[in-house]
Amino acid sequence: MTKEEFTFTIGFQGDTAIVDKRAMRQYSRLSTMELAEKGLYRAAFCSALFSGNGQEMDEFVRHFAEKTASTDLESGHVESEDQLKRLFGVYTVPDEIKRVVSL
Repeated sequence: MTKEEFTFTIGFQGDTAIVDKRAMRQYSRLSTMELAEKGLYRAAFCSALFSGNGQEMDEFVRHFAEKTASTDLESGHVESEDQLKRLFGVYTVPDEIKRVVSL
């Protein structure tokens, strides 16, 4: 699975990844932070996760926390990569993917 495929995956069916072909075609050239600046937070998170670069992930977490901050700090303010994994439902790049279907 390529970084672009993982970044724009919208779901999985067994060992198959389902990819948003239109979004991948339109945004695949953007960096993690460029995706975040466009408001494509899940794609940006997946991009940072795939890269394995801690600095890139930290930068995304700070950006996301800043852009989604609420005046009520008790309302689910996100401050860590683990919280974002739960929020987006993406924990790791799956190894068992054998096929990619673009829709």
